[in-house]
Amino acid sequence: MQAYKLNATIDESGHLVIDEPLNIAPGKVEIIILQSKPSVETSTETQPQPAKPKRIVECSIPILKEWLESTEPTPSDFDPDQAKWEYLKEKHNL
Repeated sequence: MQAYKLNATIDESGHLVIDEPLNIAPGKVEIIILQSKPSVETSTETQPQPAKPKRIVECSIPILKEWLESTEPTPSDFDPDQAKWEYLKEKHNL
């Protein structure tokens, strides 16, 4: 699979418009869209989320510590054995 980086715009009707000609063979392609800044419509529709207190996690690996601090703690009523059983029932169609 070959990757290409192009500039494009989304018009008012929601269609993707590529701003430059492509020098690739005709055929089906897979598109991945990375938006550089949030659109005006998206920012007005969403409500601001209240700031959550940051979890304090002790870990010597910085990237893992950062990821763990951004996750939610497990609920107090979480049962790992029940979760395993539910997973196995689903996996083996029990």
